[in-house]
Amino acid sequence: MSVEPGPSAPRGAGGGTAPLAAVPGVFAAGAARPGSRLQPLINPSTGRPERPLAAASPDEVAELVRGAHAAHRSRVWSGLPALQRQHVLAEAAGLLRAHARELGADIARESGLPLGPARYAEVPMAADALEFFAACCVQPVGEVLPFFAAGVPATQMAFTLHQPGGVSGLITPWNFPLLLPAWKLGAVLAAGGTAVLKPAPETPAAPMRLAALLTEAGVPPGTIAVACGDDAAGAALVDHPLVEHVSLTGATATGRAVMAQAAPRLKRLTLELGGKSPVIVCADADLDAAVAGSLFGVFFHAGQVCQAGSRIIVEAPVYEAFVRRFLHQADALHVGAANDPDSDLGPLVSLPQWRRVRGFVEEAVGAGLQPSLGARAPLPEPGGGYFFPVTVFADVPAEAPVAREEVFGPVACILRAPDTDTALAMANDSPYGLAAGVWTRDLNRALRLAAALEAGTVWVNTAQILSPGSPFGGAKQSGLGRELGRQGVEAYLQTKTVIVEQEPRGWSYFG
Repeated sequence: MSVEPGPSAPRGAGGGTAPLAAVPGVFAAGAARPGSRLQPLINPSTGRPERPLAAASPDEVAELVRGAHAAHRSRVWSGLPALQRQHVLAEAAGLLRAHARELGADIARESGLPLGPARYAEVPMAADALEFFAACCVQPVGEVLPFFAAGVPATQMAFTLHQPGGVSGLITPWNFPLLLPAWKLGAVLAAGGTAVLKPAPETPAAPMRLAALLTEAGVPPGTIAVACGDDAAGAALVDHPLVEHVSLTGATATGRAVMAQAAPRLKRLTLELGGKSPVIVCADADLDAAVAGSLFGVFFHAGQVCQAGSRIIVEAPVYEAFVRRFLHQADALHVGAANDPDSDLGPLVSLPQWRRVRGFVEEAVGAGLQPSLGARAPLPEPGGGYFFPVTVFADVPAEAPVAREEVFGPVACILRAPDTDTALAMANDSPYGLAAGVWTRDLNRALRLAAALEAGTVWVNTAQILSPGSPFGGAKQSGLGRELGRQGVEAYLQTKTVIVEQEPRGWSYFG
C-alpha cells in the first residue's frame, strides 16, 4: 500500500497557490455574509491553512433563529401550494447537479474525501435526496379517524393535521458536508418548516453553497439560515427557546450532551450518532464479493463514516481465506491527496482526528496486538497532510477496545467466530446499533440474521448503500429517530387532532 505525502501546493481541488477568499460563515435572509469570528480552514491534504472562515458567534446564531421563527410565523414557505414547494426542491436538485464540479472541489478540499466520490457520489446523492423530498411535498398527510366515545352522538368526526412544528436546529458533521445538510434541510422543507443549520467548522463551503442554491431555486429568504461555527455556536442553537426540534448527526458523546441541554425545554430530538458496525461473513458466502464489500464498508472515506463496517466477524471455515484475500486487496489501496485522481483514500480531516486514530492503534499494539497491515506504533506526527495508512488487525479479541469503540479511521478489525450463532452474538454484543452487514448465499439464513441483528440498517450481500426513500438511523446508543424516508419528514411535523360535531344542536353536555 502506498501513502502519498501532501503536495507542496494543492492541485485540482486545492486551486494552486493563489490565496482563496474567506468563506462567509453566515447565510441569512437569502444571502451569505461574514460572521464575527475569524478562524483558519485547513486543507487536510496539505495540513496547511488556506483561507479563513468568518464564523458565526452565539449572538449571531440567536439572530438567525429569530429570523427563522419569523418566517415560520409568516408561513412564507408553508403557505405556498404544495406543488410549488415540490417544484422548488426539484429545481434545487437540478442546480446541485449543475454545480457538481465546484461542490466536489469544496468537499474534497475541506473534508479530504477524494474528488471522484465527492463529485460523482456525494453530490448526486444529495440531489437524489432533494428530489425525494420534493415528492414528499405532495404526498397525503393526515387521516380521517373513526370517532367513538360513550354518550357522545355519532355525528362527531375526527381527523388529523400534520403541520410544521416551528424552528428546527440542524447540526451536521464534517465527513459529508453536502449530503447530510441536504438530508436535513430537504426533510424540513418538505414538511413546510424553517431551520437554522450549524455545519462543522472544518467544512463550511458546501453547506453554504447548498443554502445559496436552495434560495436560487425559490426557497423564500429567511426560511433557512446557516451559522458556521464551533461548539459554542452549536450550544447556542440547541439552547435557544425558539428552537423546538434539534436534529444532530455526530458522536454519541455529543448526542448525550445535546439531550441534556435540550431536556429542560423538552425539545424534540433526532439523533444519528456513532457506530461500530459488525459485518458477518458466513461460511457459505461468496468470498470475492464479501471481501470487496467489506473492504469498501470499512475503508470508504478513510473509515470516517458512522456506519463503517469496522468489525468483520468471519466464520472459522473461511476465516484464513477471507483474511488472505482481504489483506491482499487492502494493501493495494492508495492513500493520497484528495485531489489526486489515483487516491482510493484521502487524508483524515484534521490533526486531532489523526491523533485520535493513532491513539487507538498504539493502545492495541501496547495490549499485544500486531497489525497484519499498516500502522505500527509509534507513529510520528504527520509532516504535511493527515494521511493514515490502511491498517488491519486480524484475530482480534472481541473485548479489545479497538474492536468495541468507534475509531473513525482506516482501521479494520477481523474477528473469528466458530459458527453463525456465535457470530450473531458477537455482533450484538455492542452498545452501538447503527448498521450491520451479512454475507451469505442462504436466503433463510440472511433473513434470520437480518431480523436478529440489533441495528437500524442491515445490508445483505452489499455494503454502505443508502436510498433517500429508506429510513436511516440507529438502535441502542446509535441514536433516536430516523433520517430519510417518509419518517424523516414526519420528524419535523406535529400531529394535531381535530374533533368536529357535524350536526351542532345544543345537546346537553351535563346530561
